[in-house]
Amino acid sequence: MIQIYHNPRCGKSRNCLAFIEQSNQEFEIIPYLTETPNVEELKKLLKQLNLEPIQLVRTKEKIWIENFKGKTLSDDQIVNAMVENPILIERPIVVKDGKAIIGRDPDLVASFLD
Repeated sequence: MIQIYHNPRCGKSRNCLAFIEQSNQEFEIIPYLTETPNVEELKKLLKQLNLEPIQLVRTKEKIWIENFKGKTLSDDQIVNAMVENPILIERPIVVKDGKAIIGRDPDLVASFLD
């Protein structure tokens, strides 16, 4: 089953969800702002995405700029920052068959869902 870590206020996330709905595949919506992944879940997502923690951070978010920008942080500190402030997690994340992508590009989502 497909999972989408979704923020309904984000246009890219809404577009990705619409694309998944049109694929006629079974899926689950995870509203990650209210059902935030814990540290272990986020580390698993990072492995599935094949990304370093900083690559999943929305570095232009006000919370990041005011609290973390310019600081030397360990991977664990970055993961904890995302767990404590889920708005920092890049979106949407699409998971299928143990692999994941950041679903901002419709062409990438299309090839991932095939």
